Amino acid sequence: MSCRGRQWLQKLLVTGLYEEPPHVLNKEALEIALIVALLVKAKTIDEIHVMRKTVIDGSNTSGFQRTCVVALRGEVEVEGKRVPIQHISLEEDAARKMGEEDAVIRYRIDRLGIPLIEVTTAPVINSPQEAERTALSIGRILRATGRVKRGLGTIRQDINISIRDGALIEIKGVQELGLVSKVVECEVQRQLNLLKMRDELIKRGVKEEDVKDKFVDVTSIFKQTKCRVIQKALNNKERVTAFKLPKFAGLLKKELIPGVRFGTEMLNVARFWGRVKGIFHTDELPAYGITVEEISQLKHTMKMESQDAIVFVADTPQNAEDALKAIGHRVREAIVGVPKETRMANQDGTTRYMRPRPGAARMYPETDVPPTKVTEECLKELKVYLPELPEEKMKRLMKQYNLNLKLARQILDSEHINLFETIAQETKVSPTTIAVTLTETLKALKRDGIEIKKITDEQIKNLFHLIDSEKITKEAIPNVLNWLSKHEGKNVTDSVKSLGLTMISRKELKKMIENLIKENKSFVQKRGRSAFSPLMGMIMKKVRGQAKAKLVSEILKSRLEEFLLKKKKK
Repeated sequence: MSCRGRQWLQKLLVTGLYEEPPHVLNKEALEIALIVALLVKAKTIDEIHVMRKTVIDGSNTSGFQRTCVVALRGEVEVEGKRVPIQHISLEEDAARKMGEEDAVIRYRIDRLGIPLIEVTTAPVINSPQEAERTALSIGRILRATGRVKRGLGTIRQDINISIRDGALIEIKGVQELGLVSKVVECEVQRQLNLLKMRDELIKRGVKEEDVKDKFVDVTSIFKQTKCRVIQKALNNKERVTAFKLPKFAGLLKKELIPGVRFGTEMLNVARFWGRVKGIFHTDELPAYGITVEEISQLKHTMKMESQDAIVFVADTPQNAEDALKAIGHRVREAIVGVPKETRMANQDGTTRYMRPRPGAARMYPETDVPPTKVTEECLKELKVYLPELPEEKMKRLMKQYNLNLKLARQILDSEHINLFETIAQETKVSPTTIAVTLTETLKALKRDGIEIKKITDEQIKNLFHLIDSEKITKEAIPNVLNWLSKHEGKNVTDSVKSLGLTMISRKELKKMIENLIKENKSFVQKRGRSAFSPLMGMIMKKVRGQAKAKLVSEILKSRLEEFLLKKKKK
């Protein structure tokens, strides 16, 4: 150590600056969690103690996640049914898994340590639809605070599902509310099919002890194989290792949920425990360049009978052994029924194996964070500023802004509720028009592939201010929003100029209508006043977004009456 380095260390020792005292819980995060607890009528904890939860997958750089219970025994009402809230916890988020290549897993740590509120319901939900409605109700309460982040991935549902004779399965990471019911349906279907498979195995007389972890090196069979995966493995000096599953023929291709077979379940545990890229099994062969002759040799080497199945992997001896051991364990579980495990939700509502179910031993006290007392004084202060509950807010929206029930519910559940109220209070534009734009119009544009996320709240607000000042019409809204999504950084005025949506003067509009009547003179003479609707459609097609429909209607009626009166006098 240099002289300067020693002087610096001595200074620290003298001043005590090297000491880092334990830090208290994030005050704002705790406050928000307490507000949520009060909104669901939960009993808050007098003194909050932080625990460490062991994390071994690499998603937390410290090897553990901090968590603490904030409140117990609350409730939410879901369409007239009382759903108990068992506890509300505050914990820190983990890192996001971004990808996996061979033995390397990549994480993005931008959300590592961000406070999360976890709300846990009692096991009283009896249908997929009820699960979705309950998640929606809890989400509304969280959003009512106005202090939780929204959007894909920020509110996530973890669902515990069990059926009679099945097992408790935890499904993590359901990011979209609309997927909750589908995930539940798929998991129930998966468990029912696993139970059917168990019954079939019992009929075949298969017992757990029949499946022995006996692995055979069958590399020599595939030395001349046309299978690219196996060729690549052999070129890397890896081996082909096989495992016989007695009386499992035909069951590895059994579909448990759409697109997921029992073979897929084996693959997922093999990847997790054995780090292998893939597996092969006889229920799907010959295929992938593996020939009938190779399969015949494999069956002979493994002494396979007609009701047996074989699974094999091409990888390093260690990876192959770990993968096949995991498969053996999973196969023995299938003989018993449905194994308890934690699964990850896929975007289509199906799930995949994530890890075993953790036990209570993974939790232990956090000594680096002192306990936090929740005083009556603190709760009294928070109660003064409690936000409106969702049902109360919906009633107010209907009354204050004259919205119907459907529209009030849509805007309440959208991420634009605060923007809606701001615009409705700052402008004289119809609240119904504002609500429809922020819900139905934006959804329709998104369905059409338009990137609505690129449109800022400020741009939307400015758009309605232009409508309020009668510089554009409400009919121009979809076109303007579409343009703004494709021209980041531009303002609403730019879009109006670019799209040619400047309002047409009354004088110009009058002239356009007079010309339209002249061009369709014979049609007007024949139809009389009933020509109004077709003419209205024609003129609106030309001036939509540049003239108010009410003004167009007024001028057209007047000009049409004048034209018909003149013809009558003649």
